[in-house]
Amino acid sequence: MGHLNVQLLLTGDELMTGDILDTNSMAVADALMPLGLVLSRKVVVGDALSQLAAEIEAMTQQADVLIVNGGLGPTIDDLTAQALANVIGQPLQEHPQAMAELQAWCDRRNYPLNGPNKKQALLPKGVDIVSNHTGSAAGFKVTHNDCMVICTPGVPSELSVMLEKGIVPLLSNLVIDDHTQIEKYQVFGMGESSVQRIFEEVYPNWPPEIELGFRAAFPMLEVKLTAHSASGIRLLPEWQLKIETQLAEHIIARGKILLPEKLVALLSAQNKTLALAESCTGGLIASKITSVAGSSRVFEAGIVSYSNEIKHKVLGVSQKTLTEFGAVSEAVVLEMAQGVLDISGSDYAVAVSGVAGPGGGTVDKPVGTCWVAWGESGELKTKCLFFPAERELFQQYIATASLDLIRRDLLGITDTPFYFSK
Repeated sequence: MGHLNVQLLLTGDELMTGDILDTNSMAVADALMPLGLVLSRKVVVGDALSQLAAEIEAMTQQADVLIVNGGLGPTIDDLTAQALANVIGQPLQEHPQAMAELQAWCDRRNYPLNGPNKKQALLPKGVDIVSNHTGSAAGFKVTHNDCMVICTPGVPSELSVMLEKGIVPLLSNLVIDDHTQIEKYQVFGMGESSVQRIFEEVYPNWPPEIELGFRAAFPMLEVKLTAHSASGIRLLPEWQLKIETQLAEHIIARGKILLPEKLVALLSAQNKTLALAESCTGGLIASKITSVAGSSRVFEAGIVSYSNEIKHKVLGVSQKTLTEFGAVSEAVVLEMAQGVLDISGSDYAVAVSGVAGPGGGTVDKPVGTCWVAWGESGELKTKCLFFPAERELFQQYIATASLDLIRRDLLGITDTPFYFSK
C-alpha cells in the first residue's frame, strides 16, 4: 500500500441535513485507489467558520495529505478560503492566476465578472492554484504542519475533472509504493451476494495477494481485483481469467465502460440502429442511450406510449390485442416492438410494458411484472421479467435489462442470462 496518510474533510450544511447525497467521497476514494491509497479518515462539517478552521488544523497534524471538499463558491456560506487563511495565518488576497482563470471562464459563457464571482479569486496569500477545468472556483493547495492541503470544489463534475487532471498527478509523485494494479469489471444481472457465493464455492483457495472487492451501483455491479504487491500482480492474469470464466456474458466490459457506452459502440461497429417503444420506463431507456456521445448514429426513435390509445394509434397495436390480453402482455409488447420497427426502419427494437407500482397490480400481474420484446423484425423474442421493487429501482432495472438483451443479440450470445431465472 502507499505510505501516505490521506484524509478528507467535506463541508456544507446540505451534507449535514441530508439535502444532497455525498457522492464526492466515493469519487475521491476511487481516484486514490489506483495509487494504492486509501482514505484513513473522513470528516463532514457544516458551514461554520470556526469549526472548519479547527478541523483543518487538527487534521493537518495527523495527515500527510488533506483534501478539503466544498465551500469554494461565490456565496456567503462558502468559507473554505477564509478558514484556511485563518489556519495558516495569512490574509486573503486576489490571486492573479485564479482571477485570470475566472475571467476566462466568464468570457467563455459571456457572463459579466461581478462582485460575488470575484470572491472566488480571493485566496489565502501564498497558495498555489489547482486548476478547475470545468467550473468557476479555482482549487488551491498549501503546505501546513508538513501536510499538503488541497482545497477542491463541491460540484461533483468539477471535482471529478480536478481529481483526474490535477490531484492524481500531484499525489502520484508522492506515492512511495508502485506495486498496485487494479482490474475492474462492470457486471449486470448478478447481485453481489450471488457473485460472492460463486467465488467462495468455486475458488475456496482465493489468493491473499489479490483483494476481491465489489461496488454496487444499482443496477450494475463493479467487481474489482486489486494487487498490492509484485507477487499479486504476477498472479492477476490467472485470476482475471477465472473471473471472466465464471461471470462470462454477464460482464459488460472491463474498466469503467458502462452498458449504454458499450451498446452504442457495438451498434456503431456493426452499422446497426435501434428504436424503442417504452411504456413503464417512461423514456428511461432512450435517456440511457442518448447520454452517450455519438448515439445519434445508432438511435432512431423512442416512443413513450403510456396510454392504450397511443399504443394503438401510433404503434399500431390492435384494439383486439389490448382488450383480450391487456397492456402488460406478451402479445402487446410484440406488436409494440414490430410497430416501432415499422415506423423507424431500425434494425433492432425493444418494447416494454409493465406494472411499475406502487398501485395497479393484480393477482395475475403483480407490481414488478414487465413484459419485454426485443430483437430484429421477424425474429422478435419475449420474456416476462419480475422485479418487485420501489418504482424507480424497477424502472432502472428494466431499462438496463432492455439494453443488455440487445447487447447479447449483437454479440450472438445465446446463453440464458442469470436474471431470467430470478
